[in-house]
Amino acid sequence: MRAIRLICLFLVVMLVFSGCGAQTADAPETAEVKAFMQITQEEAKKMMEADDGHVVVDVRRPDEFAEGHIPGAVNVPNESIISERPAELPDTDQTILIYCRTGRRSKEASQKLAEMGYSKVYEFGGIVDWTGEVVKDEAEEMIAENNDPEMNALKLFIGGLEVPVDWEDNASVEALRGLVGDRGESLTIEMQMYGGFEQVGPLGQRIESRDVQTTTDTGDIVLYSGDQIVLFYGQNSWAYTRLGRISLPDDEIITLLSAGPVSIALEN
Repeated sequence: MRAIRLICLFLVVMLVFSGCGAQTADAPETAEVKAFMQITQEEAKKMMEADDGHVVVDVRRPDEFAEGHIPGAVNVPNESIISERPAELPDTDQTILIYCRTGRRSKEASQKLAEMGYSKVYEFGGIVDWTGEVVKDEAEEMIAENNDPEMNALKLFIGGLEVPVDWEDNASVEALRGLVGDRGESLTIEMQMYGGFEQVGPLGQRIESRDVQTTTDTGDIVLYSGDQIVLFYGQNSWAYTRLGRISLPDDEIITLLSAGPVSIALEN
């Protein structure tokens, strides 16, 4: 009887070890994490001196790039690096030296490029800490002027009266400006009153939107549902994309918008 118990115990132990061994053999391998190399600006300067076919990439916006950049750098904005490899960087084995203004966007861009298969990505921080040469030529100064917010600001007319607006600096306002340009530098919208606190009008097509839950106030201008512009003369809370704010006293805004449907015009 004791011999039978010993045999049973032996079989149980063998089964346990056998099960553990199978689990280990079937365990998936840890996936390799693709990453970039972070270097100092002094190291970056030394790498720039090498004639090895490297490229220096500035991932700031074009207007920032135009204000001054490292000599020979190419501009590939971080926001443009999404799912496809940038046309400016056709060689995935090329040495790529990346910077931005402070180092935040350059790290984001470097990681995205590494995940796209670029094997020699080196991030070295921001131009605010750069002690080397910075260049700006006449063509880039022209780009900077064209990106001057004062020169490019949309104009808003309500019932034929131009009203001052503080426009947001976002992709939706840029898309709205482009839509106005496509319509011949002017876009007229027939508005309708709604809810006793807003005027709403159709843009005629959808533009880029980044809706978030927003509590509006008198004077706010927002994009609703990607294809409607809304001017407020009261308060509301909904998912909107902010476009700007009318820079007039509340009582003047209420007078302009609360008496009945209005016609507005947007001009570049």
